[in-house]
Amino acid sequence: MDQVRVRFAPSPTGALHIGGVRTALFNYLFAKKHNGTFILRIEDTDQTRFVEGAEEYIKSSLEWCGIEPEESPWNGGEYGPYRQSERKEIYQQYVQKLLDDGNAYYAFDTPEELDAMRERLKEAGVATPQYNAAARMTMKNSLTLSADEVKAKMDAGEPYVIRFKIDPKEEVRLNDIIRGWVHVHGSTLDDKVLMKSDGLPTYHLANIVDDHLMKITHVIRGEEWLPSAPLHVLLYKYLGFEETMPKFAHLPLILKPDGNGKLSKRAADKAGFPIFPLNWNDPETGDLSEGFKEAGYLPDALINFLSFLGWNPGTEQEIFSKEELVEAFSLEKVNKAGTKFDIDKIKWFNQQYLKNKDASEFAANIQSDLKAQFGIECSDEDAAAIFHLLKERVTFPQEIAPNALYLFQNPTEYDEKVASKKWDKEAEKAVTLYADALNAKDTISPEEAKELFFGLMEENGIKAGKNMQALRMTITGAGSGPDLMEIISIMGGKAVHDRIKYSINQLK
Repeated sequence: MDQVRVRFAPSPTGALHIGGVRTALFNYLFAKKHNGTFILRIEDTDQTRFVEGAEEYIKSSLEWCGIEPEESPWNGGEYGPYRQSERKEIYQQYVQKLLDDGNAYYAFDTPEELDAMRERLKEAGVATPQYNAAARMTMKNSLTLSADEVKAKMDAGEPYVIRFKIDPKEEVRLNDIIRGWVHVHGSTLDDKVLMKSDGLPTYHLANIVDDHLMKITHVIRGEEWLPSAPLHVLLYKYLGFEETMPKFAHLPLILKPDGNGKLSKRAADKAGFPIFPLNWNDPETGDLSEGFKEAGYLPDALINFLSFLGWNPGTEQEIFSKEELVEAFSLEKVNKAGTKFDIDKIKWFNQQYLKNKDASEFAANIQSDLKAQFGIECSDEDAAAIFHLLKERVTFPQEIAPNALYLFQNPTEYDEKVASKKWDKEAEKAVTLYADALNAKDTISPEEAKELFFGLMEENGIKAGKNMQALRMTITGAGSGPDLMEIISIMGGKAVHDRIKYSINQLK
């Protein structure tokens, strides 16, 4: 395979949708698999939709996800600039070539005239009105006007666009890596606008020129661009780029959890899960949308989850490091059909990654959460121990502090089932003996705590196993939970003594 060069080309028109992150990820994995180059290009030719802060948001999101490009507006590279708005002069020569060769034309139609044309076609029974080979001859353009009329309009500064002139007899054939052969007749295609009245190209022209000049070998993008692919193939042909045209791969849609339609922000909001990688504060509406990061998802878990949205390794393996994903990934294993966004599955991935993390990554957050939310001070050592204690019982890191409160606060209620069935005179004697023995021990390891309890019970003829649940209840208030001896070790002997004595009084 030639030197692989792929690109992710988002528009700075708002927050980066999770579907965009999936597209970036598949491009990244493909590039790494083939020792190629992953490029990020900002497609900002539509200045009317530009949103302040969106470009920086894209950059920050990809950095958090660990999908970082080798070439971008921020890294530079041999084929820059990497913002289309900075490449305006480049496009002029290519649109001029299309005009000179008779493959493009000037159109002076007003919005009102375009609306009237569509209405006429609808009334004539045309299901999808288009500015095509038939319609163009009824409109105000350089194909229906004389050269003098065109010149007069341009000299007068009358607004115009440049449209692609598509031959209705043209037949387009495209071999998509994921979908196979796609056949489209030119008669079904629209004469798309290639350059707008502000002198900036549309996506259709700019992305073809940029992909050619940046030596892109594979275009991996969402299924929503599949209808535009025949148009792009024709542009490659008419611009003389056919020999170096990249291979196309159109990724399947990401569907709502119920599989009914494409996943949208509205659907995600309704289902109660994020749709953006990071918090997004919309500068136009002021609305704050919570991101996956702030909701407590780990970037590695999100990436692992997204990799399975449309791709399958063909094995039973589900947990992949990024290096393993690179090794296993191939476009041939990407499905055609849409794939459901299963929020329960990403929660499962988050749990798997969280429980395999090192405590040092989360200890500081646990300390700050305890302090900010509950006014509780916690040492570095205890924070690390708390993470180890609870990491397999939570889905998100921010759930750890609220679930650790029993380590610092007396129970406010006790498990009724345990209290009614396990709490008796023998149980009270067992926990009292244990509390008294712990009173002199400020620090105690889990192993020491266990040996002490079982030793005391054996000395006094009390069954340890029978009274273990009662002991847990007097310390935490619950009948089940994490390893009890680790809890005792974190709290310390003196604190456990005080807690048991408090609970005995409450249970009386």
